Amino acid sequence: MSDRKYFGTDGVRGLVGKAPISPDFVMKLGYAAGKVLAAKGTKKVLIGKDTRISGYMLESALEAGFSAAGVNIGLLGPMPTPGIAYLTKTFRAEAGIVISASHNPYYDNGIKFFSQSGEKLPDEVELEIEAEIDKEMLCVDSAQLGKAARIDDAAGRYIEFCKSNFPSQYSLAGMKLVVDCANGATYHIAPNVFRELGAEVIEIATSPNGLNINDGCGATSMAQIQAAVVEHEADMGIALDGDGDRLMMVDHTGQVIDGDEIVYVIANSDLAAGTLRGGVVGTLMSNMGLELALADMGVPFARSKVGDRYVMEMLQQNGWQLGAENSGHIINLNHTSTGDGIIAALNVLTAICRSGKSLFDLRQGMTKLPQVLVNVRFQGDTDPLVAENVVAAVHKVNEKLTGRGRVLLRKSGTEPLIRVMVEGPDKEEVTALAQDIAEAVKVACE
Repeated sequence: MSDRKYFGTDGVRGLVGKAPISPDFVMKLGYAAGKVLAAKGTKKVLIGKDTRISGYMLESALEAGFSAAGVNIGLLGPMPTPGIAYLTKTFRAEAGIVISASHNPYYDNGIKFFSQSGEKLPDEVELEIEAEIDKEMLCVDSAQLGKAARIDDAAGRYIEFCKSNFPSQYSLAGMKLVVDCANGATYHIAPNVFRELGAEVIEIATSPNGLNINDGCGATSMAQIQAAVVEHEADMGIALDGDGDRLMMVDHTGQVIDGDEIVYVIANSDLAAGTLRGGVVGTLMSNMGLELALADMGVPFARSKVGDRYVMEMLQQNGWQLGAENSGHIINLNHTSTGDGIIAALNVLTAICRSGKSLFDLRQGMTKLPQVLVNVRFQGDTDPLVAENVVAAVHKVNEKLTGRGRVLLRKSGTEPLIRVMVEGPDKEEVTALAQDIAEAVKVACE
């Protein structure tokens, strides 16, 4: 992805009002994407968004760009990213566009694309769009302009799809769930899914105002839902991020269950039910405890680069069904074509219904190794990862952890951060070692 000018690992993203997330650039992005996709036969795209205040502006800009390229537009309004991917398929649209910066604050936003199959656009198509952006923006003849129409029943359609992925022989009656929607795109969907399946639902962060998305709530800020689960004596908590493609959970004791543990629970349940196809894909950030637990089950495990698009690519290459990032992106191709927080939660609830065990009990078969992640912010074009002092610091830690743990340094695909991860058997040791490397990175960034 290093040769990209505009697209990162998850579409085009940035600070609202500054390129590339400015109205003029986004209109040109819509035009460029429309022209590239129209050349491949595209006649209609769907556009959905999360609850950020900037979504109104960016939706209008994209609509103008696609119309200028002669592409018709269906407007979905606030919808989870996986819901937009699903509706792109069911409406037989050639592409779906999501206006969202996922787990980031309201002042960030982004644009990402799905193909007709509900998967993210191939790299080569994104590169074609980038090339078109740098050309002059024109406009088709007036008679050829694209038309726009709002799709009013989008949320209801997606709710029914989610419910269809929970086995009909089971019910959530008698279960009490705390559901945190991060004041994001699932606010009018997730509570209804679980409630209509029989659960008692306690809602958190379902009152978006354009500015409060992911603000002290959701899958990236778990303290509120942990406290709520304990206070209400709930069976579990379900925390989604702003665009609904991430899931973190809380067991009845208030302990956080991350993406590694969630995918372990699903894999173990599917293996017992005979529905697990192949192995499990994790990433370079996946905890070694997941790898060891799957090995005990006889389930193969493979690591992709960080990013759900790379998890998907490896699943497709291997012909497997189940993959995850520890941050909560769970992909289960038996149910959907992309990471989906609501569907993943339903997969876990299915495992609970099948086994008669609690989430607390189901996660006990996996023991996580202590893993410390330190983020270091950097600016400019300098690459701290190749700095001599950073290379030396990493080498020193690797030598110390030989056979006992591992080190990973990488640039974030969505923020100007260097992520320093150290994993090993002793938390105090790996914490100190991660700080040593982080200090070396900070020096290299000065």
